[in-house]
Amino acid sequence: MNMHILFEDYHLIAANKPAPLLTQAPPSVPSLEALVKAYIKEKYQKPAGVYLGVPHRLDRPVSGVVLFARNTKAAHRLALQFQNHEVRKVYWAIAEGEVQPEQGTWTDWLRKLPDEARTRRSAPGEPYAKKAITDYQVLKRHDGQTFLELTPHTGRMHQLRAQAAWRGFPILGDVIYGAVRSFGPPAELPRDRVIALHARSLTFMHPIRKEPITLEAPRPPHWNEWAVTC
Repeated sequence: MNMHILFEDYHLIAANKPAPLLTQAPPSVPSLEALVKAYIKEKYQKPAGVYLGVPHRLDRPVSGVVLFARNTKAAHRLALQFQNHEVRKVYWAIAEGEVQPEQGTWTDWLRKLPDEARTRRSAPGEPYAKKAITDYQVLKRHDGQTFLELTPHTGRMHQLRAQAAWRGFPILGDVIYGAVRSFGPPAELPRDRVIALHARSLTFMHPIRKEPITLEAPRPPHWNEWAVTC
């Protein structure tokens, strides 16, 4: 599987994760983490193991920017930025239906369902429920679909997928949350299906140099089949 490196220095490395590759997985299962470690090991001819800190992840059917730390100091400082919601994340999504109005903010309470890889809407104050906040902007409408830019202010499980679906605009291909339109290359196994959600950019403070960095990931080629241009 091809891997596109977006940024690399002594402290950090970022890649454009293809879907449906896992961000992390056991050694016997392909993952972006394993590909990046193999890349570093080969490029720098490291005879021993390669350290990678993983401060965030993307869902399997989602593509886009994933940032890794190459040493423990950078890993700790990056983890704090993500925990404190100091990293700006921007996603692109194609949703079923025509989202109205042109821009706004979605606010919900989410709770992960026990023993399921799914989130449900909850009432404020419900046990284990967490607040989820996402800004959205309509970029284009086409053929009963809406191309959205989503900026989450929180990092809940399936936040963007669930919030869009609960408003009647499931993301293309996301059958878990009620999508009826397929997306991307055909796949025999459910785990190999992709959805129209792409982590377009990350903006963060370099953990060592203390300067802001924005990384952008080009969208996958199959997005162009849906006449989405921006």
